[in-house]
Amino acid sequence: VVGIARRKNRVDDLAKAFENKPGKLYPLKADVTNEEEIIQAFNWIKNSIGPISILINNAGIVRGTTLTDGSTKLWKQVLDTNVLSLCIATREAIRSMRDNNIDGHIVHLNSVAGHMVPPLPQFNVYPASKYAVTALTETLRQELNFLGSKIKVTSVSPGAVATEIVQAAGDTLSEGLRNHIKGNPNILRSEDIADAVLYALATPPHVQVHEIIIKPVGEAF
Repeated sequence: VVGIARRKNRVDDLAKAFENKPGKLYPLKADVTNEEEIIQAFNWIKNSIGPISILINNAGIVRGTTLTDGSTKLWKQVLDTNVLSLCIATREAIRSMRDNNIDGHIVHLNSVAGHMVPPLPQFNVYPASKYAVTALTETLRQELNFLGSKIKVTSVSPGAVATEIVQAAGDTLSEGLRNHIKGNPNILRSEDIADAVLYALATPPHVQVHEIIIKPVGEAF
């Protein structure tokens, strides 16, 4: 497994924690909002590890602003991370799979906000970016069908998960909104989402899990 991140030290720590486990985790530094760095990362994988069988598009951010009086810079950060980086990485992974005759699997980490717009202030383009992921999942499925490809595509749409997405948004999100997002005592863990991904990956070749929606018990939306 190759773990791509801007903060490579975080993946380094995970790799050390997994040293006595089966397999190997390779940390790789890249900013997924930079197309050149994504392509360089995929070239490194090709030359150092081999062809790609699975891609997990996990990068996602939210930035607090508004549509009525918002920041173009913050809108662009969200769209570059949540939409364009996903498209670029998917393109590069599918090129590798097709060049090597691999019936692989693409997994998009989406959101419940890709299926309904939560009534939360400051979410601005975030739901639009996740609706785009929902559309891109189906568009990719149709393109792969047209090509006669057996590559699978799955969208996983969680509700509130205990990740660093709120902290990473910093002071762009109001304190009230940060508290609301973190307020459910049954908030999902990242392991819950990983289990769903593993389920989709473990299905037989003729089964494609197109969409999984996961909410914590008691979620308001």
